[in-house]
Amino acid sequence: MKRFYAYIRVSTVKQGEHGISLQEQRSAIEVYAQRQDLAIVEWFEEMETAAKRGRPMFSKMLAQLRRGQVDGVIIHKIDRSARNLKDWSDIGELIDQGIDVRFAHESLDMQSRGGRLTADIQAVIAADYIRNLRDEVKKGFYGRLKQGFYPLPAPLGYLDQGKAKAKIPDPIRAPLIRQAFEIYATGSHTVEALAVELTRRGLRTRDDEPIGASALFKILHRPFYAGLIRIERTGEMFQGVHEPIVPMALYRRVQDVFDGRAFVRTQKHEFLFRRLILCRGCDRVLVGERQKGHIYYRCHRCPGTSLRECYFDEMLHRTFNLLRFTDEEVGDLGDEAGKLQADTLRAYTERKKALMLAQHKIDERLTRLTDALLDGLLDKDAYEIRRGQLLSDRIEIIEEVNRVGQSATIQDRLSKLLELTQTAYLLYETGSPDEKRDLIKSVSSNLSLQVKYPAIALRSPYQEIVNWHRLYAGEPSRDRARTFLKKLLEMLRGDE
Repeated sequence: MKRFYAYIRVSTVKQGEHGISLQEQRSAIEVYAQRQDLAIVEWFEEMETAAKRGRPMFSKMLAQLRRGQVDGVIIHKIDRSARNLKDWSDIGELIDQGIDVRFAHESLDMQSRGGRLTADIQAVIAADYIRNLRDEVKKGFYGRLKQGFYPLPAPLGYLDQGKAKAKIPDPIRAPLIRQAFEIYATGSHTVEALAVELTRRGLRTRDDEPIGASALFKILHRPFYAGLIRIERTGEMFQGVHEPIVPMALYRRVQDVFDGRAFVRTQKHEFLFRRLILCRGCDRVLVGERQKGHIYYRCHRCPGTSLRECYFDEMLHRTFNLLRFTDEEVGDLGDEAGKLQADTLRAYTERKKALMLAQHKIDERLTRLTDALLDGLLDKDAYEIRRGQLLSDRIEIIEEVNRVGQSATIQDRLSKLLELTQTAYLLYETGSPDEKRDLIKSVSSNLSLQVKYPAIALRSPYQEIVNWHRLYAGEPSRDRARTFLKKLLEMLRGDE
């Protein structure tokens, strides 16, 4: 009795479930072998496409056949053996060497000229079928990309919703992905250190494994999180319809940090005003020191520039007290805000129109860029670089359009201003050290010291409020108050 191998294959697990399964192929081969009085000594099972070379079980079987360990091989059908002509050529060489190759589904005599010709024709048809299928799949793939859909599994931080549907942010992982971009953009962490920190915060892979540095590196370089779809193999870029997790400006900032174009150096100390106080003599940051139970901030370059922390504390108490408005002033602010609201809404409308025009111009440039590629005026690499830049600019404009559409009204801005000015004193009085530092940073650009004289530079409009209260303290004048409050609201309207 002749000894034979048997080879069965499906392209994917899904095909095995919905097409000709491995078990069905096995049954057909067993029936054929029994009818032909052949002994199957070893089975080779594979879940790999036959369109490409490199199937491990198929290659192993060919090697053993060449060594003459058995008389031949039984395969279910020709297209189970090979759908690329190179593998079919290898099978032809086996036949030429006297190896008995049989197909359970086709009654072909592979030793005759007519049988070989019929088999060759079927192999060519199978190869052509694969090429056509590949073209159709490619058309569908690029069709989805041009519609803005990502026809591949969702990256970490997003969830799949089905075919022709945009990926949506994962409510658990998406906030952590955004934190990864925000932290790395500061320049305070390496990728390795950031991976450890994100694992501590709870970021895990879909296999519930800690996020590794290499995976995080890919995430931070992936523009998908900012709204762009990039095909890594070709470098092609498409604008996605999915919701971005990070703004384009933040994504670009992270790339700048990677490329060495941006770096933020951080240093931590235990003192309340660490890295917040500048020496006005040399613009250096004062260094905190503890001496005899007191905290001092000292400039190591300018002799005599040193002051105890309590004097800065007293200055800030006075400053935050001057931020507070009286009840009458709050009422006047509300009246004036109503008058300015209509003008503000008109300004927003005009700005939105300008942004929409800018977006239209970018769309026209994209069209001309495509025409240049088709006309041979631009090579593919240059086309992709320029197209990627234009798509990035377009996303930033769209983000700005959305911000304008969602811009706070004068009343909203006034409400936020009053919330801070009316509570700043109490927050500084009772807050934790971190809350105090955050408050100082939100209202000031820096603290400074000239020898023994501390000062604070407030941001606008807080500096104007403090100056006005200092100038007219104890001199009530309704007309003067309304004039200043109207000017204050104008500043709020012009604030971006």
